[in-house]
Amino acid sequence: MTGPPEKNSQHPPLTDELREAGFPVDLLTDEQREVLSALTPEELALLLDVKNRLDAVGPEVQAHGEIAGGALF
Repeated sequence: MTGPPEKNSQHPPLTDELREAGFPVDLLTDEQREVLSALTPEELALLLDVKNRLDAVGPEVQAHGEIAGGALF
């Protein structure tokens, strides 16, 4: 049966992993953190991959927003 990771596991809590990856965990509701804590390792890997790809294109979009005053984006 799959469930949230045990608190006594050798890995840090999932919220710590997400925080280290740049997710604003402290801004999430308890319910949102509960959903994230139930992610499987595969789901976590996918979430982190998507975030990394979004971050990779983030500076270009942010630069355009700063240059154009956000008028175009």
